[in-house]
Amino acid sequence: MKERLARLEAVRKLIKTYRIESQDALLGRLQEEGFAVTQATLSRDLKFLKVGKISDGQNGYAYTLPDTETQESDRIYDFLRGYVSIEWSGNMVVIKTYSGHTDSVALALDDMRLKEVLGTIAGRDNTVFVCLREGVSGKDFLNHIKEQIPELEL
Repeated sequence: MKERLARLEAVRKLIKTYRIESQDALLGRLQEEGFAVTQATLSRDLKFLKVGKISDGQNGYAYTLPDTETQESDRIYDFLRGYVSIEWSGNMVVIKTYSGHTDSVALALDDMRLKEVLGTIAGRDNTVFVCLREGVSGKDFLNHIKEQIPELEL
């Protein structure tokens, strides 16, 4: 998972920094950054990041990332749509979800990159386990997530 997150961040950085017109060009840049990635994996990464192509106003098209507000609202919507309840004990949090929403809720949390979160595990059907960093309580986590998602009702 670390490799994937690092690769996704590298893709974001490369698209923001360079005018990239094709997957081949992006693959080359990723290889220069030390990532060994296949065309199929890169295609999945681009889809996950919701990368699009827009006219560069000259004679071609270049990759672009969706605006941050859209990404943030998508994360918040995925979380709000899927969660049922949040409970904790010490630095362990359990988020109950509607059936089939564990992946989207866990991914939304991962995408928020909350510094309090050490990691998430999405259960098969309706439970997400969140492990918090040492010294962070469930209450701290809840306060921070309420700052991120004011619409969250508990």
